[in-house]
Amino acid sequence: MIVAEIKNIDEIRRMIDRYESILVVGCDSCVAECAAGGSKETMLLAAALRLAYQRDGHSPIITETCIDRQCVDDFVQRIAGLVSDHQVILSLGCGAGVQALGRTYFDKPVIPALNTLFIGETEARGIWQENCLGCGNCKLGYFGAVCPVARCSKKLMNGPCGGSKDGRCEVHSEIPCGWDMIIKRLEVLGELDRLQEYVPPVDWSTSHSGGPRRVVREDQIL
Repeated sequence: MIVAEIKNIDEIRRMIDRYESILVVGCDSCVAECAAGGSKETMLLAAALRLAYQRDGHSPIITETCIDRQCVDDFVQRIAGLVSDHQVILSLGCGAGVQALGRTYFDKPVIPALNTLFIGETEARGIWQENCLGCGNCKLGYFGAVCPVARCSKKLMNGPCGGSKDGRCEVHSEIPCGWDMIIKRLEVLGELDRLQEYVPPVDWSTSHSGGPRRVVREDQIL
């Protein structure tokens, strides 16, 4: 899922203070799971903004709503009536959601209320871990479902660097060694022989290094 965090309210204010009517739009998908942009967070941010403006003697119209997914046009189009009644959209979605709103409502400013951080996994309540960089050339089958691109600080594809100690990365003692995790996982699976296979360096042309990526599924196009 996409992990994000809410921006400081002062930063948000600097971007929206010029407007007299603000539509705060949450997203009940990824950013709801990481407690950054779901219905609850949307309501709390709208309330915090009203209170902040009230203290300043200002009273812009602030309306909040939440849609299932800001990155899906079908859901985005359902708030057209609300959008037309406001000068600006304040999005509690990831960067993709912000841009989808901007593309759909081209004549409205769309302001991000969140910082999009990474593709992550929920490890425990309140803890999210980056486990995938979206490199576009997945090799998890070779590495016991532990990604060396995301979990190894040096992104090594054919074994550890030799600098780790007691299962910790030499870059920082709090970072688990990705290759220690890979080897332990393959030991459990009885597939250490996979380490004898040479895995070519990452082809970064399939990642963002090759420019914005796009997927077209002909079987899904109406």
